[in-house]
Amino acid sequence: MSNDLFVLGIPLAEKLVRSLAVYAFLLVGLRLAGKRELGQLNPFDLVVLLLLSNTVQNAIIGNDNSLIGGIIGATALLIINWVVVRYLYTHPVVARWLEGDADVLIEKGQVNDARLKRELITRAELEAAARRQGLDGLHEVETCRLEVGGALTFVPRAPTEDEARHQELLGHLAALEEGQIRLLARVSALEAGR
Repeated sequence: MSNDLFVLGIPLAEKLVRSLAVYAFLLVGLRLAGKRELGQLNPFDLVVLLLLSNTVQNAIIGNDNSLIGGIIGATALLIINWVVVRYLYTHPVVARWLEGDADVLIEKGQVNDARLKRELITRAELEAAARRQGLDGLHEVETCRLEVGGALTFVPRAPTEDEARHQELLGHLAALEEGQIRLLARVSALEAGR
């Protein structure tokens, strides 16, 4: 039993190839599944990701239950990821091809229902994400992008005409108040000089 801790159940080279193959499969699979899987997880997506990790575990370790085998598999995944991230950082064209582009879900205040449908995001989910970012609803959104990492980025609308007019009126009232204060100061100065 203690031999299981330190004796590999499968050859080292096979373990490394298995780790690389599973990493590549998951990278492609998650890319094809869409950006939503990466950033906007609902409970169903989370369950799938958890089960997916358990499902591919045996593909990585094979019949190896040793401690060393698990450490080698985990180390291989970490190194592969480190190499891929550095490669994509220095090769933005390849990164763009692998990761895709951001999707504009709301443009000029108009929700693009076709893109929502393609990304499997409901209006209710979009509303909830807007509220999490401090907006009262989609009516306050000028632009919303689904970034390549799965995050939703909202750009609030500029003030409405009514809001702009209200601010302009407040500015005029402040100027009138300031003028009134100056006028009262002059009147007080004139009366004091008599």
